[in-house]
Amino acid sequence: QELPETVLLKFFRPESTPVPARPTPEQLSNLIKTSLHYPESFNHSFHQKSLCLVPVTLLLSNCSQAVVDVMIDLRHKTSSEALEIHGSFTWLGQTQYKLQLKSQEVYSLQLKACFVHTGVYNLGTPRVFAKLVDQVTLFETSQQNSMPALIIINNI
Repeated sequence: QELPETVLLKFFRPESTPVPARPTPEQLSNLIKTSLHYPESFNHSFHQKSLCLVPVTLLLSNCSQAVVDVMIDLRHKTSSEALEIHGSFTWLGQTQYKLQLKSQEVYSLQLKACFVHTGVYNLGTPRVFAKLVDQVTLFETSQQNSMPALIIINNI
């Protein structure tokens, strides 16, 4: 009676090639943190000059370890803005920006807000979208919007 041939099983582990984990939608919507820097209130003489221009800085911080493509859209109007008695304000100049932020990079974008009336306005209207550079997606993920950014425009 013949013994069955014994076969040695050989276990091997391929070179460690970590498969990049797909970021969750939650992580993708937190790639970029934004903050607006502007005066709390702004005094302007509407009698001398009908347009009131206020400098605003939009600070973008890449919170990830990866390079991120960022798109900023200033053309967005929030529904709450439509309720304002005097209407809304406008952003002067370029209305869309595309940039690329390196890992942990902070970028400062200089904007100008234009007002034609006194009142309280929400400057928190810029929409920011981002995607990882190496990610093959057709659209960027909308970033978490910060708190309302209120400014008071006074007539002097």
